[in-house]
Amino acid sequence: MVEPIEPPPAASSRIPIRQILPNLVTILSICAGVTGIRFAFEGRFELAVGLVLGAAFLDGIDGRIARLVNGQSRFGAEMDSLADIVNFGVAPALLLYAYTLHDVGSFGWICALLYISGCALRLARFNTMLDEPNKPAWKSAYFTGIPSPAGAGLALFPVYLGFTSNVALPDITPAAAAIYLVVVGVLMASHIPTYSGKTISIPLRREYVAPAVLVVVLYIGLLLSFFWETLTFSAIAYYATIPFSIRSYRAQKRRTSV
Repeated sequence: MVEPIEPPPAASSRIPIRQILPNLVTILSICAGVTGIRFAFEGRFELAVGLVLGAAFLDGIDGRIARLVNGQSRFGAEMDSLADIVNFGVAPALLLYAYTLHDVGSFGWICALLYISGCALRLARFNTMLDEPNKPAWKSAYFTGIPSPAGAGLALFPVYLGFTSNVALPDITPAAAAIYLVVVGVLMASHIPTYSGKTISIPLRREYVAPAVLVVVLYIGLLLSFFWETLTFSAIAYYATIPFSIRSYRAQKRRTSV
């Protein structure tokens, strides 16, 4: 008696590789952020900072990879949010606590918790705004509040100062670092408009392409040669862009309301 041949599984039960690839990048970013926590409590702060910043880089490319291979999914979006709270909320707070905040005891820990809470509020609001109906196209060029990857980079500013040796900059005391961390958390949860990374997609005029490439090469060279100093001034430069983003946002809003 011939046994009946089982029909092949339905195509809907299979997941395309293109949807798995962005999720693998997200998992790698989580591994980087959590390993950064481990290195922080082992006192290897240089590696810890590098891993948190590496997680931010992976977070920046996973969405672009998903769009490139047409692998966007609701599952990937939810995983990305969970990765962000670990990498840009928990990891920077614990890294800074291990570096300096532990010197002020419970006050430092409470400030770390406030920063993590601010990051969580920012991510929750970001997820709800994705479904905002009738959102003007110009608003996509701005974030509401400091985005969590940038917030993580700014939160580590006291560590940058601590390792900066070629420039005479003042050290931040543990209590000041704790208060500063809360300020960064408040900025993330705030409604301050900041420039979105989507502005990178704006096409350049042909004559500006070569200078732009040279600027990027210069920045990478400075980062490799003067790592902590470059990160310090990068954080300062980011803060300097906030007034311009607020002015630009208000001007756009006035033009559309007329």
